[in-house]
Amino acid sequence: MPWLLLVGAIVAEVTGTISLRYSEGFTRLVPSAITVIGYGAAFWLLAQVLKSGMNIGVAYGVWAAVGVSLVALIGALFLGDGLTWIQIGGIGLVIAGVMALELGAAH
Repeated sequence: MPWLLLVGAIVAEVTGTISLRYSEGFTRLVPSAITVIGYGAAFWLLAQVLKSGMNIGVAYGVWAAVGVSLVALIGALFLGDGLTWIQIGGIGLVIAGVMALELGAAH
């Protein structure tokens, strides 16, 4: 159950971040509202994950790493942002770091 909540937190955070791009500095109502709701839901869900007993380093690491990776990929694939090989390597390193946190927490 905590992992399902964590997935929900990631989806909410990514949705909020993508909407932030379209909010034009919080001057457009709908994207601004989606941003606020998305971030609020993300933090509430992350709090529930922590309440369930998941290690904070693992929970936050996975949340942040998967979120930033998804936002970068969505930006590159659908929003016209560039993504260099160095950035792709950086995403790989972030994911490897989170995997190290997870593996280390298992012991």
